[in-house]
Formats: sequence, C-alpha cells, structure tokens
Amino acid sequence: MKWPALFQGMRPFNRARAGRDCVAGIQLAAMNIPQALGYTSIAGTPAITGFYTLLLPLLAFATFGSSRYLVVAADSATAAILAGGVAPLAPLASARYVALAGLVALLTAGMLLVARLLKLGFLADFLSQTVLVGFLTGVGFQVGIAVLAEMLGLEIHAHGTVNQLAAVFGNLAQVHLPSLGLSAGVVAGVLTLGKFAPKVPAPMIAVAGAVAASAAWDFAGHGIGVIGPVAGGLPHLGLPHLSWNDVNALMPVAASCFVMIVAQSAATARIYAERHHQRLDENTDLLGLAAANAAAALSGTFVVNGSPTQTAMVESSGGESQVAHVATAAVVALVLLFLTHPLQYLPKCVLGAIVFIVAIRLVNLRGMYSIRRESPGEYALALITMGVVVLVGVETGIVLAMVLSLLRIVGHSYRPHTAVLIHGEGGLWQLTPAVPGAVTEPGLVIYRFGAALFYANAGRFSDEVRGLVGPRPSKLRWLVVDAGAITRVDYTAARMVRELQQDLANSGVELVLAHVQSDLKPDLERHHLTGTVGENRIFDRLHEALDAFHQLGKPRG
Repeated sequence: MKWPALFQGMRPFNRARAGRDCVAGIQLAAMNIPQALGYTSIAGTPAITGFYTLLLPLLAFATFGSSRYLVVAADSATAAILAGGVAPLAPLASARYVALAGLVALLTAGMLLVARLLKLGFLADFLSQTVLVGFLTGVGFQVGIAVLAEMLGLEIHAHGTVNQLAAVFGNLAQVHLPSLGLSAGVVAGVLTLGKFAPKVPAPMIAVAGAVAASAAWDFAGHGIGVIGPVAGGLPHLGLPHLSWNDVNALMPVAASCFVMIVAQSAATARIYAERHHQRLDENTDLLGLAAANAAAALSGTFVVNGSPTQTAMVESSGGESQVAHVATAAVVALVLLFLTHPLQYLPKCVLGAIVFIVAIRLVNLRGMYSIRRESPGEYALALITMGVVVLVGVETGIVLAMVLSLLRIVGHSYRPHTAVLIHGEGGLWQLTPAVPGAVTEPGLVIYRFGAALFYANAGRFSDEVRGLVGPRPSKLRWLVVDAGAITRVDYTAARMVRELQQDLANSGVELVLAHVQSDLKPDLERHHLTGTVGENRIFDRLHEALDAFHQLGKPRG
C-alpha cells in the first residue's frame, strides 16, 4: 500500500467555503453534543465519553478519510452492539467497562486496517439495503425500549428487549410523573422544532433548558434523577490495560462492529458522494475509519462509525467538507475545557428522551412499507432481521443481516431467470417459461439462462434443456443457448455441458451457443467446450445462429 494522501476530504481548500464550513461545524456541534451524550446511555459508558467521540475520532477521519461529508463519531447501532457484548463482562460505566469498550474500538480499528491493506472496500456491497433497513429498524425498537424506564423514572435492571418491556409494563404503577412529563415535553418539543424549523438545534435547546431549569429548581431534590458531576478537561491518551482473555472474549463484538461500520459508513458516504457528484475512495475511507477507531481507543471512548443522521446534519447546516468536522471538534474541546460543570444538572430522563428521538428516526417504517410494496420476498428478509435484532440482540442481528444478504445473492445465481425466446409482434423477442413443449419455431428452441454457469446451478440448466428436448427421437434440430448472461463456466458445469451435448446428439439435436461474450470464450477454450460443441456452432450474435439454422432447410417432423 502506498503512503496515503492526507486531508482528501478537505482538498482543494477554499477560504470562502472554509468559512461556511466552520459555521456549519459550530451548528453540528450544537446539534450533536446532546446526541453524543445520549449514545453513551446506549453504550453504557460515562457521559464524558460522548464528548470524546466528537474530538480525536473526527480529526482522525478528517485526516485519513476521503469522504467530504461523512461524520465519523458515536452511532446508535455500534453503541448497541458494544453494550450487548460488553455488559455481561463488567458493570456499566465502570473503569473496567470503559477499558473493555476501548479494547473493542482498538480491535475494530485493527480489522478495518487489515481490510484497507487487502482493499476490501467492496465488502460493503454484500450487505443489502433491504436487510440494512430491517436491521436499523430493529435497533430503533431495541434502543427505544431500552430507554423507556429512564424516561419514566423507573429503576429497571432487566436485560434483553422483551424482558425490559415486560419490566416497564410490570412497574407502571411506580412511574415518576414529573420525569414522565419532562420526557414527553422534550420529545414533543424536539420533534415539533425538527419538523417546522429543522435548522434550529432543538436537542441542544432542550438540553440547555433542562440543565438551567434543573439547577434553578433543584430537580434532583424533587426526585428527578440527574447524571451528576461530569469530569472536564481533554482526554488522557493511552492504551487500555487488558489481557489476552479479554481480546478473545471481545473479538466477536469487534467483528460485529466491523461489519456494521463497513456497511453503514460506505452506504452513507456513497449516497452523499453521488448526490454532490464527488469522487469516493472506499478503501481510503477504511483507513480513515481505522484511524478514527484507534483514536477512540487511545482517548478512552468507545467505537465510532459513519453516522447517517449526523452526516445529514452537517449537510443541512451547509457543510461541504471535513473542515466542518474539524470545527466541530474545536467546539467540543472548548466545551470540555470550560463548560462541563453545568452538565451535572442534566436530568437522566431528558437524556433518555434524546435517545428515544434517535430511536424513532431509526425506525424506518416508510422504507419497510416501500420494500413490502415492491418486493414481498425481500420484505420478509427485512422483517426477519428486525425481529432477530429485537428478540435476540444486535450482534446476532448484524451477522444474520450479512448472511441473508449473501444467501440472496447466491439464490439469484442458483435459481436464475430462464426462458424460451419466441417471436413477438413487430419482430421483437418475447419470453415464455422454459417448460417442455415450448419452442421458438418448429425444430428450434432458443433457451436463455440468466446467470453464470457453475456447479450449483448446472444441474438445473441440464434438466431444463433435457425437458425442452423431450423424449427420443426429438422433433428439434437445434437447441440454441442464449449465453448473453453466462459470463463464466466452471469445471463441474463444463463436464455437465459435455454430457448434455452427447445426450442431445444421441437424440439428433445439436447444442448451439449464441450471444457468446468475449469474457466467456476463454472458459470455453480452457474446458474444451469449443471443441465439444464445435467452432461452427458458437456464435457471437443471436441472429447469426438463426441465419445458420434457417440455411439448414426445413425441420424434420
């Protein structure tokens, strides 16, 4: 790998645009600080670690990444994965828990670096948008249910989404009404401002107002829980002191975070690059993501990810490059140095309400409905993924999401679309099912197979062709395979084709290949299919095969 080009997300540098980016960065900080604090509730880490995700990780990605828009910071999906894997190993927010969270970030950074060295940016393509919608919707339900107790002022210690929901319903009589009212007011106010004044930093206004009211009217003395003292100052840099046993225990958690980061970051960066007609280097972004997570580990915070919601924030604020994210980091540094003291008055229910709003935005019912309307089969996959995330956990859900995406790809190749071509109106070709008795014209069948021919689908190819030929003696003269979609033939499939050619010859039928692409011809040569079928029975174009057939004269029968 060559030495990386730095600051790609900022170049070419323009002073006028940099000024606008700095303003956008300040707005992003105002909107993002409350969310970052909320993500610590999901991750199970102290509130100060939320600030840390908006400091060195942002600077690291701005230095090493390529995307001009992608915001790499705390994210609900990876925070939920982290909590699901680390919570059984240490008490939430304890020093050991924070160290384990840092180790997950470091392991994730290592995986991302290896992926960059191997140029595995294409891996993001293997997580389909269908299951990603289902996954994030499931995360939204899980996160929303997890903070219900906090919003209602209840003390719930249950683990698992179903158990948490059951515990909340079982303790409704103990709901703390002032906490409930404050939570409802924050949710309603932020959502209303978000709809009618989207550029106003509603979460920051809600947090600032709640802090001021809590300090003035002593919310803690009235039974409304507050987060308590928050340590100020910049983070202390250093690696967590942990054992190899911890590494083994957390490797699956890091692997799940890695998959989520690669998929979500690439999808988000690609959307904004295409929207603004910009070049995107996904492999360079892998290096930026690795650097961001290494910075998170060194600065005592948790795993970071490319965030769709925060990226949308910076775009809506007018930011056009990573200069905006550097400005955000500068604002966060000032807050850490001078403004953390008032945060001790922040009510926990308000923090829960901010997280609940994040969860609402993750629940993509419109996307789910769109999938159901256009593709019921893919909708079922999205529902399954969502259900597994809610009922079993985020870590299992992301693994299932990737497996289902891969199985769908394999399924398309294993059962490709096949058809027999027939003449339609105006001389255009029409497709009819490839069932016994289907013919293109007397004595001729043109059979289309819609995928590369390999060991798994070669049997289906052979069976359908034999069905079209029918019993001996056949009335067909030629069976022409439209090979336009057959880009490869492997060893097993080649042997099946040779056997099929011999069976067809015994029935008096010639096997012909037409519409043969240039990338298929080397496979035909290597597997000796050119000699088996005959060079004079392999055609570049379909109409050439038809002309050759018509020159044979009338078909038998």
